[in-house]
Amino acid sequence: MIAKTLINRTIPPLKPSDDGTKALAWMSNFHVQHLPVVHHHQYLGLVSEYDILDRNTPIQAFDRYELDKTNQPFVTENTHLYVILKTVIENHLTLVPVLDEQQRYVGAITIENLLEHFARASSLQEPGGIIQLEMPAHRYALSEIAQIVESNGAKVLSANVVSNPDESRVEVTIKINRTELDSILATFERYNYDVMATHGEDTFASEVQDNYDALFNYLNMQ
Repeated sequence: MIAKTLINRTIPPLKPSDDGTKALAWMSNFHVQHLPVVHHHQYLGLVSEYDILDRNTPIQAFDRYELDKTNQPFVTENTHLYVILKTVIENHLTLVPVLDEQQRYVGAITIENLLEHFARASSLQEPGGIIQLEMPAHRYALSEIAQIVESNGAKVLSANVVSNPDESRVEVTIKINRTELDSILATFERYNYDVMATHGEDTFASEVQDNYDALFNYLNMQ
């Protein structure tokens, strides 16, 4: 998944002649705390809600702002999803601008866009069970994990891998298309995998969906 497939084209950029009052109104309408300033498709920089409130001059036009052009986050159309997410996290953004190969502004990606994609990619709404495994890093092989699941008549819907701080062990969380896990767990134990946690009931998916919906409701209140 790359940036150009995630662009939200409903959020317009600000013009240099726009002021903080207009920006704050748009931020409220679109549930974001950042907006790009663009002039003739040239990305000039991001303005945040904090920038406007800190200046205490909401009627001042952005062409009078001293935008730091050396530190304006953006991604290009072909930037991978994980790099987009890293950019958002490192810069504490609610929205990240997207530029084309000619450095022209083409749109923006919001946190909601990213969350929606991750919900689909993690098979959040698909029924199934969750298994959390831990193993030495040198033993990790997703192909073997998938083979164990498939040997029990199930399939891996999604997988997430996290390394421990010392990188000696890894944690692998998989979602499979079945809620009855006993035979799969027995096979993992036979292959000497450490099973850290399991969630075999549909209530787990319901709880995750509730938390996901609650996060969206929180973002919509901002």
